[in-house]
Amino acid sequence: MLGASLNKVFDYFKSRWQSSWNYSLWALLIFPLSPLVGAVTVGIVSLITWLKQSRKINRRPLNWGFALLSVLLIVSAGFAQDKTAAFLGLFNLLPFFLLFAAHSALIQTFAQLRQMAWALVIGSMPVAIMGLGQLFLGWSFKFEFVWVVFSWTIKPGGNPPGRIASLFLHANTFAAYLVIVFILSLGLWIEQWRLGMRYWKLGIRGRGGEGQHFSTRGCANGYAQWPRGRGERLTVPQSPVPFLFLTLAVITNFIALIFTNSRNGWAIAIFACLAYALYQGWRILVGSVAALVSSILLAAFAPSSVAHIFRWVVPAFFWARLNDDMYPDRPVALMRKTQWEFAWSLAQQHPWTGWGLRSFSTLYKAKMQIPLGHPHNLFLMLSAETGFPSAFLFCGLLAWILITSVQLLQNSKYIDTGDKLIFFSYLLAFVGWILLNTVDVTLFDFRLNALSWLILAAITGVVHRYHEKDRLASRQN
Repeated sequence: MLGASLNKVFDYFKSRWQSSWNYSLWALLIFPLSPLVGAVTVGIVSLITWLKQSRKINRRPLNWGFALLSVLLIVSAGFAQDKTAAFLGLFNLLPFFLLFAAHSALIQTFAQLRQMAWALVIGSMPVAIMGLGQLFLGWSFKFEFVWVVFSWTIKPGGNPPGRIASLFLHANTFAAYLVIVFILSLGLWIEQWRLGMRYWKLGIRGRGGEGQHFSTRGCANGYAQWPRGRGERLTVPQSPVPFLFLTLAVITNFIALIFTNSRNGWAIAIFACLAYALYQGWRILVGSVAALVSSILLAAFAPSSVAHIFRWVVPAFFWARLNDDMYPDRPVALMRKTQWEFAWSLAQQHPWTGWGLRSFSTLYKAKMQIPLGHPHNLFLMLSAETGFPSAFLFCGLLAWILITSVQLLQNSKYIDTGDKLIFFSYLLAFVGWILLNTVDVTLFDFRLNALSWLILAAITGVVHRYHEKDRLASRQN
């Protein structure tokens, strides 16, 4: 009787945990269309997870690091010239540290990584389609349902004009979102492609009844297991729908990314393609992408006699954007080099506590007479606004996540080959996020900020779980 009662209690909490994760998936699915609903859902899930797993969360050293960082940020806000703005700026960071800690305890498996990636890819499709309609079909509307629960605004021609922004405030923000989704969708596409190729090869071998059994029955992650025995007929066909949908999603998101006209987005997307090609050992694709990139760079930056040859092939849309011929009269104050130099000078003036969060815009406008929201580099912004100790600790925590993730990918004995690809995709999305924040700042868009921290939480949760497995195995040996 006692055993049955304990089983019921265990099943109850397991179902509650699973339902919390399902709500997070729905939040990710709806986030681009309704930030409010997504935020409330993710917030509730984080609170429930904290209540259920507070001991586990409080024991993790990485969370101690973010707790210390929170204290330093609060101290920095207390020394700010504009304390009100600085304390308001904390809301772009502190709540997301809590979200990170909760979801790193909630997300533990590769099946969850796949589910999360699928939710993000599916949710991106309507936003990408709206963006393409904005640019090519002249779509423009303002739709509100139940106040701000669903509030969609599409500006005609994009923002800035001629650049897709869709439901996001700016084309660069939309490009940052698309880059992350593109990386994950490409990872899922390669996984489906590998699965289909393996199935096709086994199908060829299995003609005449000498194939191998290939089934998804009993798989926790919903993906077919590799065959393990001989002499069984290949009876369960793989549906082509996921592969076809992912093909459409990769192409749609990539086209939308091109027309955001974001040089940073283009560069990171090409970097991701090269990384996947190297990971898969596709040397021909690596050479093709390298030749394409070299042609574009030569058209943009080579001496005129050489560039003229490549400009016969490369559209001006690409090379003129790269070398700024498309925008020849840009003010010096709007150039990233100027912004970075100013942010660095601010950091040197107040190295310990900074000038306070949200102070850069006011200081830059007073100096340059041009309004600018941020210095287009997250790490310089934190150095200038919160001081070097906070910025170095933040970078150190990110480096910790990155290093432990790479170590897990290289050394763990418990990760199947099929699972390594999805983990590599998240790791690549994390690196893409770091690269984005060296030339922009993504935390001012709530959807993008939440997405970034959820990806970090997913990586950290899986890493922690498999490190625990390694420790237990080493103790038993």
